[in-house]
Amino acid sequence: MRQDPVGTRRGFGGLRIWVLVLFAIYAGYYWLSNRSTDALTGEKVVIDKSISAQDEKALGLQAYQEILTKEQPVDRSTPEAREVQEVVRRIVARVPEVEDALASEHGLQAPHVEKTFDWDVNLLQSDQVNAFCLPGGKIAVYTGLLPVAQNTDAMAVVLGHEISHALLRHGAQRMTEQKLAQIGQMAGAASGMDQQQMQTVMAVYGYGRALPYARKQETQADELGLMLAAAACYNPQEAIPLWERMTQASGGGQSEFASDHPNPGTRIKNLQALMPKALEYRARFCKQPATAALMP
Repeated sequence: MRQDPVGTRRGFGGLRIWVLVLFAIYAGYYWLSNRSTDALTGEKVVIDKSISAQDEKALGLQAYQEILTKEQPVDRSTPEAREVQEVVRRIVARVPEVEDALASEHGLQAPHVEKTFDWDVNLLQSDQVNAFCLPGGKIAVYTGLLPVAQNTDAMAVVLGHEISHALLRHGAQRMTEQKLAQIGQMAGAASGMDQQQMQTVMAVYGYGRALPYARKQETQADELGLMLAAAACYNPQEAIPLWERMTQASGGGQSEFASDHPNPGTRIKNLQALMPKALEYRARFCKQPATAALMP
């Protein structure tokens, strides 16, 4: 009986099991060696050590500049644009204090990645009900969000959430997750998986790991963002009616299992549970609203 040459022997289902084992060992090493505790959440995170905050900042700036060439910024002197600028100023001014407070709850020191940020914000003319903050502090708010937010307290909740993604380095975490997924894809290809098997494996990864991971990041940003808004003297209780309006604007609830965002009902429930802490932060940090250098 003819035997396969050394190095091409196949195991269960015609797969090269030894290839999968080797890739699994490498992936495990990569995961463990890049694991750390996030000071602001107290949770374990995986960020590739080769991805620096400066690398994220450069990518964020590049993306921001590309967006500004495609979207129309609203004149900074308009009342709407100035209102958004003021909300960002007040939140940014409270970032160091809130980070220190949260980190101390976990017996850790805040990394203060915001020290490297070059904050900027633009109001963009678009019907999108959206806003974002890129790594490095580049922020955009779409005019479509204004009628849904309705007031500055709700806008502060949204912007606190978006700024939190950058402060928690969620971009670097996602890039690391993508590298782990690529390792898995290479393992599948090298082991002899066919296209259908690869699709099945990636679907399991998506529903079992990638989507829950993204939902967890959204929940983390909700908590930090709520504390930032409260500390900046905004009313955190506006978060609840805000998300009720956001749900209506998006056409209703969604299946959480197949989404990278929490179900609106889940989100509101989490925010309600956080409200006593947010009100405590408001009482603790809300002073005369400070101004932080932002735009020229």
